[in-house]
Amino acid sequence: MAEPVGGTPGADPAGFELPLLLFAGFRSVIDALHAELAEEGHAGLSPAHGYALQAVGLAGSTAGEIGRRLGVSKQAAGKTVEKLEALGYVERLDDPHDGRRKLVRLSPHGIDMLTRSAEGFDRLRAAWVRTLGADRVRALEDDLRTMAGADAHRLDMAAWFNG
Repeated sequence: MAEPVGGTPGADPAGFELPLLLFAGFRSVIDALHAELAEEGHAGLSPAHGYALQAVGLAGSTAGEIGRRLGVSKQAAGKTVEKLEALGYVERLDDPHDGRRKLVRLSPHGIDMLTRSAEGFDRLRAAWVRTLGADRVRALEDDLRTMAGADAHRLDMAAWFNG
């Protein structure tokens, strides 16, 4: 692990290190998950694709709804849907309630990816528990829930980073 920037281990680090460490922890989990998914037949997906598949949801959504959930334009959501459709993760169907709209639904391949993702996150959390201990991981999660607030589970992270 890299030395703390500008400080000594155990000393109070500079304030900018906290978001960098939080992001590094996030990225280590996401990178490990995507490595697993690639080995399980889901190569070529980015983290943004995972958020988009979550935005589609099990009931399906329109491109406009997906865009709102992701914090991007309908056009940007449409391009992401096109990519996911080309990769076999979603399919577009006529909306049974409104023939003018297309409904985007998860394909069996998309459902498999989300299922494997959930299982992978459980394995990765278990690895953190083995390293840090169950009490410390639970305390970390509780503390992050407190600090992140009620809307911690937002899907618009990619748009926030790129915005």
